[in-house]
Amino acid sequence: MDTTAEAPPIVPDPADPRLTRRVRGIDHTGAPVETSVTVERPLTLFLNGQEIVTMMTIGDYPEYLALGYLLNQNMLRPDDEVTGVEYDAELEVVVVRTARTTDYQEKLRKKTLTSGCAQGTAFGDLMERFERARLPEAELRTSWLYRLTHAINTMPSLYLEAGAIHGCVLCREDRPLVYMEDVGRHNAVDKIAGYMFRYKIDPADKIFYTTGRLTSEMVIKTVQMGIPILVSRSGFTAWGVELARQAGLTLIGRARGKRFLALSGEQRIVFDLDPAHVEEESAKHRRKGARDDA
Repeated sequence: MDTTAEAPPIVPDPADPRLTRRVRGIDHTGAPVETSVTVERPLTLFLNGQEIVTMMTIGDYPEYLALGYLLNQNMLRPDDEVTGVEYDAELEVVVVRTARTTDYQEKLRKKTLTSGCAQGTAFGDLMERFERARLPEAELRTSWLYRLTHAINTMPSLYLEAGAIHGCVLCREDRPLVYMEDVGRHNAVDKIAGYMFRYKIDPADKIFYTTGRLTSEMVIKTVQMGIPILVSRSGFTAWGVELARQAGLTLIGRARGKRFLALSGEQRIVFDLDPAHVEEESAKHRRKGARDDA
């Protein structure tokens, strides 16, 4: 059952004093300036009694981040019973407790670095899980895509306030539902995965939007979450495209203003709006990736 209507919508809050700090310096002319910079802090994750990882994060929604990380690293199963998620802000620790006994020492020894910024990791059995995944057939109307990218591009965000941040958005048709930001794109993805797990959200009719590149990691995580459509304002990697085609994921990149490029699942796109009636992207609202591949 899709509980999207019961789940609280989440949008960026650039005014949250925990997320930015004012710092003084000078500009290119030597004139004194004061600017906002993004705050990052460590968060150590425990699964039951075992320490799993320490992540650098902006610190909002640590419970969703913890659940999503464990899900996307295949340490938490979609049908697991989570008996508690405890966060201690002073100790910067989050503990996830499950009814099932877990022991991931061997899995932790097998971890490999991925293309994600910061400390994204993937484990040996992720590809086996990826290969078993089956995505639903879901259409993407260009009218949804144009309205959706415009809505996301004009929303207040921590990126526009301070930069040095990635954004990911869970959407349905032309509506953004959950907008997460973090210093690493994998963190933003994991927060959404944890949110979906917490509220048992059906992924079959959802669209995943990211400001980051369409890498293998981004494709794998989207497929693991069961979301059939992935959209980015940035470009592609060859392996990301190959994996998207293998999984049947609709992959849309360089989505800015009236332009986009589809390299996988293009047969599911319904062209129901003439691009001539779509406005170009305003320079003042350009997000990360606006000049990529220009």
